[in-house]
Amino acid sequence: MTDRRLFLETRLAPSEEGVFEGHAAVFGERNWHGEIVQSGAFKRTIAEHASRGINPPMLLHHDPRNIGGTWTELREDGRGLFVRGQFAMRTTAGKEAYELASMGALTGISIGFRERAGKDVGSVRHLTDIDLVEISLVALPSADGARIKSVRADSGLAAFITAAREAASFIRTH
Repeated sequence: MTDRRLFLETRLAPSEEGVFEGHAAVFGERNWHGEIVQSGAFKRTIAEHASRGINPPMLLHHDPRNIGGTWTELREDGRGLFVRGQFAMRTTAGKEAYELASMGALTGISIGFRERAGKDVGSVRHLTDIDLVEISLVALPSADGARIKSVRADSGLAAFITAAREAASFIRTH
């Protein structure tokens, strides 16, 4: 009798569904609170987070009980505070935030912070050193340019991986 076995192993990259990016703050843009973030304001806090191996939490609407995912990259670029995040696709909050962001209903990003240094110029506060406490996805950001720029959708890869794993499991048990 011939031993018939089929070995199927998936070595595909994980799905990028729910990965998104944008700017959480824009340099030189006056926000609704009369503040302007200056270039370099985040360098210290980003370095401190990196040295501790953490990023600020990703909240939904500044609600600490409502986490939408995780921030995977924070850096200053020529425009402002660039962020890349991953929605928590296996949670209700993450799936809902992903759906709203994908359809363009949730596009704002807002920072929760403590000011370490700044100066007043007329009626405007110029922020030069900021401690990031949290970064939230919001419907109405304080800075109009602080927006999600792209959201990656499921390309079908996740469904293929699931089907391949189910087929391999079926073959092993039969």
